[in-house]
Amino acid sequence: MMRIALALAAMLALSACGQKAALEPEAGEALPPAPYGARAQPTADDLLDPVPQAAPERSVELRRRSEEREDDPFDLPPE
Repeated sequence: MMRIALALAAMLALSACGQKAALEPEAGEALPPAPYGARAQPTADDLLDPVPQAAPERSVELRRRSEEREDDPFDLPPE
């Protein structure tokens, strides 16, 4: 029982370690240069948001049951 209580206390203490303040560059450092053609320097929050190409949405529905595969014209035997 004591081990469980100690483990729960350790998990609670570790869960409170996250930083809640806004991200800023370290003292004396600057953000990366603006991308070519950009009108404004992106902020730290803008740099943390992934572009759609980095995290694309799924555009196909997963198969829910076993289906016969279609003939693949590129599935050729070795020469």
